[in-house]
Amino acid sequence: MLTLDKIYSAKYVLRQVIRETDIIRAPKINPEADIYLKTENLQITGSFKVRGAYYRMSQLSAEEKAKGVIACSAGNHAQGVALAAARNGIKSIICLPDGAPISKVEATKSYGAEVCLVKGVYDDAYAEALRQRDEYGYTFIHPFDDEDVIAGQGTIGLELLDQIPDMEAVIVPVGGGGLVSGVAFAIKKLNPSIKVYGVQAAGAPSMYNSIHDHKIERLDSVSTIADGIAVKEPGENTYNIISEYVDDIVTVTDDEISAAILALMEQQKLVTEGAGAVPVAAAMFNKVPIKGKKTVCLLSGGNIDVTILSRVIKRGLLMSGRSCSMNIELIDKPGQLMDVSRIIAELGGNVTSIHHERANEGAAVNGCYLRIVLETRNYDHIEQIRNALTDAGFKILNIN
Repeated sequence: MLTLDKIYSAKYVLRQVIRETDIIRAPKINPEADIYLKTENLQITGSFKVRGAYYRMSQLSAEEKAKGVIACSAGNHAQGVALAAARNGIKSIICLPDGAPISKVEATKSYGAEVCLVKGVYDDAYAEALRQRDEYGYTFIHPFDDEDVIAGQGTIGLELLDQIPDMEAVIVPVGGGGLVSGVAFAIKKLNPSIKVYGVQAAGAPSMYNSIHDHKIERLDSVSTIADGIAVKEPGENTYNIISEYVDDIVTVTDDEISAAILALMEQQKLVTEGAGAVPVAAAMFNKVPIKGKKTVCLLSGGNIDVTILSRVIKRGLLMSGRSCSMNIELIDKPGQLMDVSRIIAELGGNVTSIHHERANEGAAVNGCYLRIVLETRNYDHIEQIRNALTDAGFKILNIN
């Protein structure tokens, strides 16, 4: 059973391995709350996962260590297991779906693991990991539904209590539930008055559905930019712990996650992956009741694939009113484009893209359309530009 003693034991084991990550105040995330960030995105391997993986391996018998360990992951758990195994002198095999990003495959190899690419998706890699476990006698290191793994993640809760003893709420990402289970257990056992909230991506709400329907449920599919928490089915241990110790679970959309990633980059100079940014998204968009409360957002990881970072930033700009596109109907005569540009420039907007085309069949013979993409300050700025263009007689068809 999970106990406080086990979490304190994990803290002792991990003291020479992991770093106690910093707490950073972030007043702009939500001006109505006192927000702090727990920067596990700056942990070794770039995420919290090494805590649970290392403590789990420290509890193996000599015989189990000699045979080696196997795990299945497309990301942070793989790197945590690989590093923990290397530090303990244990052979590790990581099963990855063959479509995993090259950067993650190479990162896992760099920590000393043997990578086994499996044709298909995560579930296929998981099945192959269990097959090899049974055939070769490896110990399977579960990414979340294991009490030693949960205890390792719970050391973050102990650190938070030391770093901000007067905190009133903690917001934690939720995939399979190992992180929030450990953090909530540690905090609630030592200070039950602190609120603990879990956050899932709206495109992968497995624990959200399970908790609200009071039974473990499996999703048919998941779709979210927060790949680190895209879990179809929660664990049994994590479900039970969350049911007892977590105050509520909420969801955030991919657009809200993108806006949170952008805010962390601009305001705090921190890079987080989608899963790591969901607590900030929940705080930014008031998904949990934290008004006036000293609140910690746990940034679980920073291993975002750079190939998708530009797309995430673009979505974040749109979500926060920093970018927009307008379709404007014009009369095809000299000076129209100049007038539109002048109005936008006078109001401080910046045109980054422009497309001009003649009207289609059915429209006025001398009509044309102008599609422009703008850099703006916020939604109020967009509305100011829209009103100025409308007052000048231009017809705006839509704004995206």
